[in-house]
Amino acid sequence: MDMIDPKPDMPVEFRGDIKPLATSVPGIHLTELMPKVASMAGRFAFLRSLVGADGQHNAFQCQSGFKASDPGPAGGWPAMGCVVNQLLGCEGGSAPAFVDLMQGRGQVRDSARPGFLGPSAGPFRPDISGMFERVLEEGMKAELANLQAGRGTALTLNEGLTLGRLEDRLGLLGGLDRARRDIDGAGEMGALDAFTEQAYGILTSGAFAEAMDLSREDPGVVARYVPPMAEGKLASFTSEGPDAAKKLLLARRLVEAGVRVVSVSISDFDTHQKNFPRMKTLVPIVDHAIAALVDDLAERGMLDDVTVLAWGEFGRTPKVNKDGGRDHWPKVAMGIMAGGGMRVGQVIGATDRYASEAVERPVHYQDVIATLYHNLGLDPAATTVTDPTGRPQYLVKEGRPIEELVG
Repeated sequence: MDMIDPKPDMPVEFRGDIKPLATSVPGIHLTELMPKVASMAGRFAFLRSLVGADGQHNAFQCQSGFKASDPGPAGGWPAMGCVVNQLLGCEGGSAPAFVDLMQGRGQVRDSARPGFLGPSAGPFRPDISGMFERVLEEGMKAELANLQAGRGTALTLNEGLTLGRLEDRLGLLGGLDRARRDIDGAGEMGALDAFTEQAYGILTSGAFAEAMDLSREDPGVVARYVPPMAEGKLASFTSEGPDAAKKLLLARRLVEAGVRVVSVSISDFDTHQKNFPRMKTLVPIVDHAIAALVDDLAERGMLDDVTVLAWGEFGRTPKVNKDGGRDHWPKVAMGIMAGGGMRVGQVIGATDRYASEAVERPVHYQDVIATLYHNLGLDPAATTVTDPTGRPQYLVKEGRPIEELVG
């Protein structure tokens, strides 16, 4: 209701003071907080009827299509990027296939986990805390510290380590690995082999490290991604400022470097208090960033080859609470898609007059994930990955590519 599904006829305790805005596509309205996307609505598809949300704050469903509670093989279901890592790898071999740039909850809750595919299929997670601040709630700071355990990920060779010495070390490591592999029963050696190969490619090519360095980007392009807003006081202590939009520029640079799947996050839409002032700060950042990314991809001739998806774990309550906030609402959620050669410039699905549930063309989270697989050239109804028992598992259980977009 605050972004892509305005209900202007509802009482103020539902809609607040956010007004609808006509878009460049006749008959489609967004809200006044999304003027950039509204002006180029013909390049977007708006999903107003997402159903099947888990209602949990771990974003695993956004990464996989599965609920965290869904029964599955030992080890659990894998995130989509991990499946792509396993099946397709990266282009050129000098970059990870899946890079997870999510901060905060996404990392603490390990939403991009490889599940039964094992550690070798997991995401590459460079530390971007020095580039983008994302304050965690107190209860999660200790969890993140335990996960990191003081470790960092360097993207360049140590000054005292030459390429020749690195190759000698790889040769020695290979000999030790062959001796240990026969007694490894948990698949950890295979993971170490994959990590070593990935690290070697990253360190020797430099392409990935260069992609992560925004100082190498045209300053004019960097400026296009950042919305012209005053930093001011954040809407919430866990919110991010306008510089967070540059995460989408990082994503574009990583895709150019050969990465197949990139996930980013912009916080904090968990508006249990002061929903409307917080949305007025956060939504314009997302609006500007997504519009800048789609424009940039189009200008570079990449838009038909790159699918852009923006969504969240669940929707928000139609009626605000006593603190002026919107609480969790798993009954219906929303998404925005672009690129990928899809048929865009349309709205898919509809909600009732309160935006409280889907009344037309419900779209499941797995349908969206199935669409992403389809756009990557993987048939989700025919492609399988093997679980630890040797049993083939389909990429999704009930999802099908969204016909209105790709059928």
